[in-house]
Amino acid sequence: MNTSIDHILLKEDGYYPNHPYFPALVYRQAMDMPTREAERLFKKNRWSNTWVGGIFDYHHYHSRTHEILGVIEGSARLKLGGPHGQTLEVKKGDLIILPAGVAHKNEGATVDFQVLAAYPYGESFDLKTGDKKEYEEALSKIPDAPAPAADPLLGENGPLMELWNRS
Repeated sequence: MNTSIDHILLKEDGYYPNHPYFPALVYRQAMDMPTREAERLFKKNRWSNTWVGGIFDYHHYHSRTHEILGVIEGSARLKLGGPHGQTLEVKKGDLIILPAGVAHKNEGATVDFQVLAAYPYGESFDLKTGDKKEYEEALSKIPDAPAPAADPLLGENGPLMELWNRS
């Protein structure tokens, strides 16, 4: 893969657990292919339960599964990690890999902004919004989120496997 990879390790804040070991990753300009081809590639690498759409404009996370968001149109400013987290700019061709527990929010996007999302093994996702009552339960679920069997783009020998195994 001829792209740069951003690593973003986020700390929990009592409302948004983030992930204790795995960094969020952004593969810059890694998806130079039509949406259907990306979806086939994700499925081949065991990331499914796909959907196309936007990203919520409020902080949220998933405690039972990891998530990938491939930007297929437009650009956006995302906040990762909750209100005190990190802001990043993403655009068409970028792939965001979010470990279970990592909060994310759309803070502004172009009108055409869309992502192709998927989950390892087609896991179903839960939706957590930072309510203090959700926090303890989420902390117990996050470590049990099934580890991906392959990098969504480059398979079993892709960078995700090495980066998350080292974390």
